Amino acid sequence: MAALVLLVAAWLVAPYVRSAAFILDLAGTGGWARRLMPVRVRPVTARDVQVPTRYGDEAARVYEPAGGSTRGLIVFPGVHAGGIDEPRLVAFSRRLASTGANVLSMPLPDLREFRITPRSTDVIEDATLWLAANRALAPSGRVGLVGVSFAGGLALVAAGRESLAGKVQLVVSLGGHADLPRVMTYLCTGVMPDGTTRTPHPYGIVLILIGALDHLVPAEQVEPLRAAILTFLEASSYDQTDVPKSKELFELARARTAGLPEPARTYMQWVNERNAAALGEKLLPLVETLGGAPALSPDRSRATAAPAFLLHGAGDNVIPSTETPLAAAYLAAHGNASAKWLLTPLLTHATLSEDVAPADAWQLVRFWKEMLDAAR
Repeated sequence: MAALVLLVAAWLVAPYVRSAAFILDLAGTGGWARRLMPVRVRPVTARDVQVPTRYGDEAARVYEPAGGSTRGLIVFPGVHAGGIDEPRLVAFSRRLASTGANVLSMPLPDLREFRITPRSTDVIEDATLWLAANRALAPSGRVGLVGVSFAGGLALVAAGRESLAGKVQLVVSLGGHADLPRVMTYLCTGVMPDGTTRTPHPYGIVLILIGALDHLVPAEQVEPLRAAILTFLEASSYDQTDVPKSKELFELARARTAGLPEPARTYMQWVNERNAAALGEKLLPLVETLGGAPALSPDRSRATAAPAFLLHGAGDNVIPSTETPLAAAYLAAHGNASAKWLLTPLLTHATLSEDVAPADAWQLVRFWKEMLDAAR
């Protein structure tokens, strides 16, 4: 009887152990705890592909687990200059494939250029249609979408489009948004939707700025200023993965500032100084113009009927965590009662943190287990 009890207990606990191992592997901080977990990851092979979209072919990478798979997932990273070789994207996509899924890892071209545009939502739609039609990678004809940061909100929008009805197995938003102008307002002011304040990450206000240049400086100054800002944003995107490169690019951004005419020079000085208050004052009147298109916000689009899993860092200061429960409420109000969401201190924006309470860790493990189950 004791052996039977232990067998049943092991059977019940095993799925949670697999989820915990997944999270520890991504964090890279498992140590002795991870070594004690009897979880073996499947070997994974990778190959590069070109995915056809209405705007042309886009580079992507397919990760396939040994022994094959009956399910297909697509991972769309957030705003970052890195492509399919970006280290965090590679680690996440490969580890996700090791759970037994064919994973298409696909950076969105406009997000790689630090632009949040309706084109990105179209590319997500087209990539999903392509993968769903590829029965070697998605035998069921249904695909799971995983979007990180702003790609999380865009994935929710795409999943609600009529062309994808019946083709989306689930959609996962990691630190995503529900309403882009509302997020932009926060980045300009530091005021959350509930009236509380949180200092925004300066990176966020610069993302708004780069989309607003045509409204702020003479036409001949747009491209030189854009080039300087892109250097700053590229430096910011490397500040966790390649510190020497990040410092080099920040210096280059400051050097380029001196050669700009006014008013472009002042805007670039504010960028270098991380003067979010000055930039926010100029950009706040433009948030609806820049971000109001329905294709950019789940709350302004047709709600997806697919199971949705919304995960957000509780202290996120790029896309505030208030966006996730608001997205879930919008889905529920429009007929999708299956959306599950979690705010966790284990995440910052889209990065795992180490110093958390056991109860918070358990909540994340349980949530991730439910998501992985839905992806099977």
